[in-house]
Amino acid sequence: MADETTGFVNVGERTNVTGSAMFKRLILNGEFDEALAVARQQVENGAQIIDINMDEGMLDSQSAMVTFLNLIASEPDISRVPVMIDSSKWDILEAGMQCVQGKGIINSISLKEGEAIFIEQARKIRQYGFAVVVMAFDETGQAETRARKLEICQRSYKILTETIGFPPEDIIFDPNVFAVATGIEEHNNYALDFIEACRDITEHCTHSSISGGISNVSFSFRGNNAVREAMHSVFLFHAIRQGLSMGIVNAGQLAIYEDIDSKLRELVEDVILNRRDDSTERLVDAAPTYNVDREEEDTTVAEWRNGSCEERLAYALIKGIDTHVVDDTEEARLKAPRPLSVIEGPLMDGMNTVGDLFGAGKMFLPQVVKSARVMKKAVAHLIPFIEEEKEAAGDTSQEHGVIIMATVKGDVHDIGKNIVGVVLQCNNFKVIDLGVMVPTQTILDAAREHNADIIGLSGLITPSLDEMVTVASEMERQGFTCPL
Repeated sequence: MADETTGFVNVGERTNVTGSAMFKRLILNGEFDEALAVARQQVENGAQIIDINMDEGMLDSQSAMVTFLNLIASEPDISRVPVMIDSSKWDILEAGMQCVQGKGIINSISLKEGEAIFIEQARKIRQYGFAVVVMAFDETGQAETRARKLEICQRSYKILTETIGFPPEDIIFDPNVFAVATGIEEHNNYALDFIEACRDITEHCTHSSISGGISNVSFSFRGNNAVREAMHSVFLFHAIRQGLSMGIVNAGQLAIYEDIDSKLRELVEDVILNRRDDSTERLVDAAPTYNVDREEEDTTVAEWRNGSCEERLAYALIKGIDTHVVDDTEEARLKAPRPLSVIEGPLMDGMNTVGDLFGAGKMFLPQVVKSARVMKKAVAHLIPFIEEEKEAAGDTSQEHGVIIMATVKGDVHDIGKNIVGVVLQCNNFKVIDLGVMVPTQTILDAAREHNADIIGLSGLITPSLDEMVTVASEMERQGFTCPL
């Protein structure tokens, strides 16, 4: 769909309730005329396709999708560009296809539920005359590495073209754009893997196109638009040259590659291309310089060691500094009536501040991860003393409860789960962490085995919400009574 005539195709992302707080508010309030203005603005800003997503738990998503698509059809200045119907629910996708005039795009289908459902949905999409976005997602989960991205896309391409006869020019692959600079080493190559996979898919899946949700790559810097826009532009600069045909992006907020501050561009390219081991730390350190809304920087960095141990712990947590945390934790323990008081007092106070700053967009994801690691190190120092206190009191087993925690099937994101797990353990809960990509029955079997008081589910991507619903339904069917 992108050629020498059209160039790279911008897919407008703001008509998406999961990505735009303003659009979500308008749709939830039934203000569809105002919501149309968002779509119109995207077209005016250069969007060549409009991505529309109504996946919101508090919304009749199917009705909202049908209403909005019907309204767009009567707006010539919006309907002159194709529509991309975006949902993780098939009934919404099919209802949307029945409303769109001309050729639209379905976003998306995948091999997540196996080949039979994939083939059935693809056949219907072809009957409606739509193009289709195919996620690099199969029965074992989302593709993270370059090799897995190509493997799943090749398999999907073969099924679509050979089994169904789907026109290859109507196939758009989404090889999964994941966040980089998260502070987790395993994520460092995500952007480069995507870029290199674009070249592989272009070579092996001829005449198909490649797309992606571009803003995902910069999620770690939520709240710093200057850095995010630079990351999007640098990512696109390299990915387009390797075959990226289109991308879901805010068409009105793309920095010109050559206009990006040269120092910032170098820092961002180090992250995107994974050129240095310390690229995340360097970009995090520099990010406030480019945030026009930043508060005056703290000028007392060298003096923080002069505060009380409680103040030093709070500072260390907020700044993600673990150099002195064991010594400061021990000093706080000696002053506190009980080891647990250190956790419930200065450590939790510090983490609460971290949560507030992240919620306000004043801290970024890699900084939160560093804070969690400092917290974990402090707690690890205190645990032997907590256990010793229990033994002295003749209590070696009593916890507040047993909690099973897992990232649901199809999702590999575990940052939130890990942070919550640390906090729960600090508050004397026994946490059984099953990891990521955990099937429903594995979760329920573990809950029975450990006589769980609570089951906690985690996930980041939209399809995980449906997987959580599946777990809840299965809990009800199997007679579970513990909270989810």
